Amino acid sequence: MSSVSAPSSSAPTSLRNAVIRFAGNSQDGIQSIGGFLARLAGRTAQEVMTYMTIPSTISGGPSIFQVHLGSGEVLHEGDEADVLVAFYKHSYQNHIGSLRKGGICFYDTADMTAEDIKQDSGIIHIGVPFTSATVEAVGGSTRDRGKNMFVLGMVCAVFNLDKEKLVGIVSRQFGRKDESVLRNALLAFDAGFAYQVGDVEKFAFVPGEAPGSHRISADGNQMMTLGLIAAGVRYGSAYPITPWSSIMETLRVELPKYGGIYVQAEDELAAVAMTIGAAFAGHLAITGSAGPGLSLKMEALGYASMAEIPLIVVNVQRGGPSTGLPTSVEQSDLMQAIYGSHGDSPRIVLAPKDVEDCFYIALEAGKLAKKYSCPVIILSDQALSSRIEAFEEPDLDKHWVEPELDLATRPADFKPYPLDAITRHAPPGAKMAGGKYPIATGLEHDEMGHPSGSPKMHTLMTAKRRNKLVQLSKELPLPEIHGDTTGDALVVGWGSTFGPIKESVTRMRSEGHKVGAIHLRHLHPMPAGLGDLFKQYKHVVCVEMNDSGLYGYGQLATLLRASLADPRIQSVCKTDGLAFRIREIVTGVEKVMSAQA
Repeated sequence: MSSVSAPSSSAPTSLRNAVIRFAGNSQDGIQSIGGFLARLAGRTAQEVMTYMTIPSTISGGPSIFQVHLGSGEVLHEGDEADVLVAFYKHSYQNHIGSLRKGGICFYDTADMTAEDIKQDSGIIHIGVPFTSATVEAVGGSTRDRGKNMFVLGMVCAVFNLDKEKLVGIVSRQFGRKDESVLRNALLAFDAGFAYQVGDVEKFAFVPGEAPGSHRISADGNQMMTLGLIAAGVRYGSAYPITPWSSIMETLRVELPKYGGIYVQAEDELAAVAMTIGAAFAGHLAITGSAGPGLSLKMEALGYASMAEIPLIVVNVQRGGPSTGLPTSVEQSDLMQAIYGSHGDSPRIVLAPKDVEDCFYIALEAGKLAKKYSCPVIILSDQALSSRIEAFEEPDLDKHWVEPELDLATRPADFKPYPLDAITRHAPPGAKMAGGKYPIATGLEHDEMGHPSGSPKMHTLMTAKRRNKLVQLSKELPLPEIHGDTTGDALVVGWGSTFGPIKESVTRMRSEGHKVGAIHLRHLHPMPAGLGDLFKQYKHVVCVEMNDSGLYGYGQLATLLRASLADPRIQSVCKTDGLAFRIREIVTGVEKVMSAQA
């Protein structure tokens, strides 16, 4: 919690940022507290990034929701919390270590006593009767349903947030339910807002830049869905799996509004097969899953590579292997995305860097799938899927793609698989002036799609499928460098590590290190010219959330070392199912630099 002015008896302490962690059980609605605060940030000049953990069991269990609010750029969830709100004794015991020295802990006196407090910890402890005060305010049996709103009101008062806007957000959320639900929620909120928390000082965020006229807050899955629709996706199929499911559920509701349909299939194999069918019929189609589902789709994706079918596949990565960690983050599906199918099966692999970029990566995936007529896999992850950020609303008038089915008559010399050009399929129903209709098959084929066992034809077609991605690699721009353009180390990341890496490099530069950072959105193919960029640094450190493996390198580092034969490329990896903290990256990069020095 960085303050910019000293506290006074008449005015709250001014803050630039604060990290608030709510710890309880999944049934307590702590996600609602964080969600309301994040949505408030979207309507003010504040920046926000959230982080949550939820149990993977149906019965629920311990859960947290952390909110990093700031008046300037917020790039990470926060290494340490400034404020901990502990709903239970176990919440306190499990998370008091996440609170910085000098931080504030609010705890429920219904579940804890003074004997439970960790003494001499340098932490300010404040007991508040969350449960009893909520019951008193609302009445009835609201023990487990109203105290989250009481806590929201209390936090609103402590941090001097815009109560009117926050009440408006709450009212819109609960206004769709029974009138009594909204009334009880606001009664609990008002009771928390009015509760006197004792001698703890009050805070207020320093005003940031004036918010844009169309500022929103959303999570990564929401923005991915909106991006897919804007890209022209109207058809597809999938099977539910955490943390992908909310994309599928939203597409099922929204696509019929645009003349499309999204099918919940009986399994992953059927889902990808239906999507390939829709794509072959001339539509931009999408299927998706998490890592286990992507594994099941791989044979069909090999077919799509062979038949050069343009479709989008979204993989919201989670911890693996097998069922693994369904509600935790990991970046361990990169190799699977690139090489998962048998044989040489070229496909494009992209990864968004933050929540806002989930929208734009979906737009780009649609364009690339159609331009290069091949599968495009988007690697999102659990952190991005559930994280809430605030940003300017995308300009739909600028980015909207209205899909059109191309049934124009093909000329007499039409070939769907020309050796000297990129494949352009003719959807069923398009007339062939020459009278010869092409076919699509998983067998190797000639230029008309007819099966061919010719060794020469297989060699030529394999090169054709590969060379279009070589062409794309040359067209991709090099990523922008954050920090020093030459120096001691270049930190390389992909996916949701963008913010923590950028913040880590900024911190290291302030400590005297000459370091820079790049972030790769295009993972296969990668932009040509990375090797020349790497030569400007003594060390290249890939930061990623997967295992260092048998040979000591993460998956991205392994790909870069294989393609560039550069021994300077090293890894900083983690596999605990949690997002990177700033100090983890800084410590890891400094260790690489000192070890190789």
